[in-house]
Amino acid sequence: MPNNFKAIAKNIQEIILDNPKIPGEKLKWIKISNAGKKEIEFLRKKYDFNLNHLRASSAKSIAQRPSISQGDNYLFLILHFPIFNAGQILAGEIDFFISQDYLITLSTENIDALNKFFNLCKKEGDSLLSYRFESAAVLLYELLKKLMADCFTMLDKISIDITNVEDLIFEQKQKTAVASILSLRRNIINFRRIMQNHKNILKKLLGMESGIVPSENIKEYYKELIDYSKTIWEILDNQKEIIDVLNDTNESLMNYRLNDIMKTLTIFSVIVFPLTLLAAIFGMNTINGMPFINSINGFWMVIIIMLFGSLGMLIFFKKKKWL
Repeated sequence: MPNNFKAIAKNIQEIILDNPKIPGEKLKWIKISNAGKKEIEFLRKKYDFNLNHLRASSAKSIAQRPSISQGDNYLFLILHFPIFNAGQILAGEIDFFISQDYLITLSTENIDALNKFFNLCKKEGDSLLSYRFESAAVLLYELLKKLMADCFTMLDKISIDITNVEDLIFEQKQKTAVASILSLRRNIINFRRIMQNHKNILKKLLGMESGIVPSENIKEYYKELIDYSKTIWEILDNQKEIIDVLNDTNESLMNYRLNDIMKTLTIFSVIVFPLTLLAAIFGMNTINGMPFINSINGFWMVIIIMLFGSLGMLIFFKKKKWL
């Protein structure tokens, strides 16, 4: 069998990739989820890891930023990847311990791409590039490539949502578009925050004199990851610009509609003003000198004056092209 799977504990799973053509140590991947005291103790006993690295890998400890550091014969890497949770993009953290012949991953969130790639290794390990090289560095490359490919899937979903928002705006559904725009802006900002340091971390990984990424072939793989990271950032920049423009457009349309409503209300109030004025005048408690008060058709004469006043205001607005 090219690979051997073993469940060491509830939260610890192990896969061994053994290429019979390559002598020496076998390649081991240990996947740990929600690392607590038992899982950290397992790593402390089996591997000579730095205590600070182990503490940082605990499920209770969430890193605020990606980082990379060197231990004795291993590298410790913290990276964040976007995950969807109830329509919101959040940061899922993965911690990596990597040496010549093993890769250990610890995650606190249920990261779908990580789980799928682990299952692929379990079922079809001999189809992997890392099986052919039997290299932990290549295994890390393949895992990061899958995680970044998942990022492109999320970016495609955001692009579809942006198109839907654009349709809402030009269908005059501004109120509905507002909530969608705010949600998209939040997701894009979170996505950018998660991915902003990936390129620098990968460059540091290539520049470290650890021997874990030794050959030029493997370096080319990691340069490919750097290119993926740049592409993701460029797409995020483009999406940010588009959603900002759509937000400005939506606000402009809402302001136009509001101004149109205010214009209509103002014209209405001005047209009604002569009616209100005349009604107030003829409502005064005076008898002597009040016109039409003793006339049989006084009421209708006052109504006609009111109508002519309103009609005059309408003609005035029409000439000014305010209507």
